[in-house]
Amino acid sequence: MLDPANWSLTQSFLVFAACALVIAVLGTWITKVVDQLADRTGMGEAVAGAVLLGASTSLSGAVLSVTAAWNGHPELAVGNALGGIAVQTLFLVVADIAYRRANLEHAAASAPNLMQNALLIALLGLILLAPQLPNVTLWGVHPVTPIMLGLYIYGINLVRGARLYPMWQPSVTHETKEDVPEDMADVPSLSRLLAKFILLMAGLGFAGWLLEPAATNIAAGTGISHTAVGVLLTAISTSIPELVTSVAAVRRGALTMAVGGIIGGNAFDTLFTAASDVAYREGSLYHVMEADSKLWVALTLLMSVILMMGLLRRQEQGFGGIGSESVAIVVLYFTGVTMLFIGN
Repeated sequence: MLDPANWSLTQSFLVFAACALVIAVLGTWITKVVDQLADRTGMGEAVAGAVLLGASTSLSGAVLSVTAAWNGHPELAVGNALGGIAVQTLFLVVADIAYRRANLEHAAASAPNLMQNALLIALLGLILLAPQLPNVTLWGVHPVTPIMLGLYIYGINLVRGARLYPMWQPSVTHETKEDVPEDMADVPSLSRLLAKFILLMAGLGFAGWLLEPAATNIAAGTGISHTAVGVLLTAISTSIPELVTSVAAVRRGALTMAVGGIIGGNAFDTLFTAASDVAYREGSLYHVMEADSKLWVALTLLMSVILMMGLLRRQEQGFGGIGSESVAIVVLYFTGVTMLFIGN
């Protein structure tokens, strides 16, 4: 049982389900910790959502993608990363449904969230561009990988600047929900919050590490492609924290964090591809991407652009109590799923 190579298909599914449950529970707990860290450090909900919540809830997915690439399964690594971005964008629709007073894009519009969504679009554009560039590597790493890392760091600094020195602000309406810090008397000490944060991240990372062999066995045992397993199984299971935390943040009234956590997590998830390129020792990861993976890059890019349009448009009420952009995101996601099934 300790050796993943000896797991049966049933055992692999059980390990997969157990890891998904652990990720869901720990992801729920970490939301409150990040919200309090945002208040204790003064970094604000949007930046905390992008950096702390986005990175921590994405840790299990990052570990899975890197492990898959290291073990010679690049399509699982890429499918998990790109599928995670798509399904997490879809989760914003669920959070939108959970907030009944107005569309989430209207209530949580902010300059930092717009800036990090622009960063996400730029990073996705680089992933889509990479396979068209020459297939050259330095120590097994394609030049796009360090460029993505540098762009991410630069973009996060822009997000922070957009919060501290905004050059653009959304119009405040009666439904706009601003970032209001909690009373510091009710917030635990910084050291205690950091200790909780590190322990929860460790648990999420371990669950992601166990998911990789389970997912590989499921792909081998069912005949489903690694891309499909990555997009439809591992991406959804490792993205459960984003769903739980975004809905929990909405219920806590932290609307900016709900949106910032998803978009920030998506931007961080693009780095799964960069980290997987480093772990993949057989050359450029981008140049072994199959057509299905490129399709999901294009779909997630389009979904992100539509989300940006929704944040700028700020429709207060829409069809079925959600924005029209949310409806378009749902249609795009399930169109991609349908095309993936047809291709397999």
